[in-house]
Amino acid sequence: MENDRSKLSKKDIWNVEKLFESPEMWEKEFLFFMSEKKNEVIFPQIAEFVGKIKEGEKTLFELLNLYFEKERTLSKLYTYAHLRHDEDVAHEKHKDAFDRVSMIYYLFSKEMSWIEPEILQLNNETLEKYTNSEVLKDYRIYLEKIAYQKPHTRSIEIEEMAALAVIAMQTPQKAFGLLNNADLTFEDVVDGKGNKHKLTHGKYSLYLQSTDRVLRKSAFTTMQNTYINFENTITELIQGQVQKSLFVKRIKNYASCLEQSLYVHQIDTSVYHSLVKTVRSNLDPLYDYLALRKQVLGLEKLHLYDLYAPITEDSSMKFSYDEAKKITLESVEPLGEEYQAILAKGLGEDRWVDVYETSRKRSGAYSSGCYDSVPYILLNFEGTLRDCMTLTHEAGHSMHSYLSHKNQPYPYSHYPIFVAEVASTFNEELLFRHLLKNAKNKKEKISLIAGKLDDIRSTLFRQTMFAEFELKIHELAEKGATLSAPSLKKLYYELNHDYYGKECVIDEEVSGEYLRIPHFYYNFYVYQYATGISAALTLVEKVLREGNEARDAYLKFLSSGSSKYPIDLLKTAGVDMTTREPVITLIKYFSDLVHDLKELIQKK
Repeated sequence: MENDRSKLSKKDIWNVEKLFESPEMWEKEFLFFMSEKKNEVIFPQIAEFVGKIKEGEKTLFELLNLYFEKERTLSKLYTYAHLRHDEDVAHEKHKDAFDRVSMIYYLFSKEMSWIEPEILQLNNETLEKYTNSEVLKDYRIYLEKIAYQKPHTRSIEIEEMAALAVIAMQTPQKAFGLLNNADLTFEDVVDGKGNKHKLTHGKYSLYLQSTDRVLRKSAFTTMQNTYINFENTITELIQGQVQKSLFVKRIKNYASCLEQSLYVHQIDTSVYHSLVKTVRSNLDPLYDYLALRKQVLGLEKLHLYDLYAPITEDSSMKFSYDEAKKITLESVEPLGEEYQAILAKGLGEDRWVDVYETSRKRSGAYSSGCYDSVPYILLNFEGTLRDCMTLTHEAGHSMHSYLSHKNQPYPYSHYPIFVAEVASTFNEELLFRHLLKNAKNKKEKISLIAGKLDDIRSTLFRQTMFAEFELKIHELAEKGATLSAPSLKKLYYELNHDYYGKECVIDEEVSGEYLRIPHFYYNFYVYQYATGISAALTLVEKVLREGNEARDAYLKFLSSGSSKYPIDLLKTAGVDMTTREPVITLIKYFSDLVHDLKELIQKK
């Protein structure tokens, strides 16, 4: 790893200059973008349309053209600023630019908040006329999606009050974020030799993967107990988040908080309930894997802090970045030569990727960009198998963005969050199968399969348990119950017992784990990890089994952006998430992998 960014080869740094040649060019564009500001109104041209939508289709057409034009320009400005900021989060100039454009993005959203409510105030006849208008044909899908909200839309005055209230109700999420990322500190943890180690969010997962069981237990108990020390305060924040959902549910006349969350995406609540019920009734393969883990690790009792420990010696699967690129491109061969060629150019001469960790660079990995940019990828590549998987994962996201941007007009170019993890997980599965097929020895095969099983356990079973917890606390609140720390700890402990207790000791400290999960502030988000991996596995099987026709259907899905609702998008690809089959398919696949792993371990 080269710590000094200035010493990196140009080919290993993303090409943000393709967006703006320099920070000075960005500044010039930003100031021009802001030049029409009058008094406190940032976008006076759009403000002139307030109250005028009812005047006719041409007026609405002009408004929407202007709105999306401004949003598109702002998105480009924001993308450059956040990429530059993430290169060095302490760089004063880049941080200032990012802070300024982030504030404008917030003000833009605030100033534009009247548009949808005003459209929805049109009477049904006028709204239908606008939706089917030849003048507004480019915005037909956009208008249909807005019209879908009409049964749960109140008067403009109530909508404005609700919007203001929801902004105020962001406090629980923001407060938890500050507590979690800035204010909380952890005691040192100890290893089997009595040595102390600093505990951080990032190092926690590394310690749980250690072969040192004393270190694993120390990290687990220290992490959970730190949050338990603040259980009343954090539980109150969760209560505040749930009360926000209850407020929106009541004011918008939804049957439940769950319906309120899923309705906007036209996802029936049965999809959520079916996921929980299907996983709940098919836990035996998980128990089989836990039993195998216990056996291989040579433990009399398996604890929760043993679930991430390696069950085989390090297979020493290391990759240079060029090797990781090569393997990634080889693995996506089933998606066709054109897909491979686009990705090869992106990972190569077009420089989508910022490869290596450097001083003060943002941690982790992501795919990001805008309609007028390439889909950039941030990595902190160190050459591990996980890094190779991460490259493939983010490349899946980026190709989804690339194809949607290429094939859809701007208003429909962003794919919905429900399908966001499908393309990335699809590519991970292709890479896994490619690596397994070309594994050099038994040790590599065991390492690969164990890693895949852990991924599925974490993404399907664990996230479904999270989803069930989130559903239950909202249902309790809907019945008027107060969410107290003792009651939520008891509920979370019992869920862990249901999901893991048959083969695992449920450590008391896990009762407080719910206190540290940031996704519980995202309003029924986590279930999408489980549905996403289920859909991806079904589609991989379909493409590999059926060939070109299934591949073309999948590529059409990747090219569709948000031109349809998410369930319909996935049906285009060939998977129906309103049925149990995708989840059942993934559970069977998990069970088959457990069987394969067991045979490999027993094989001499």
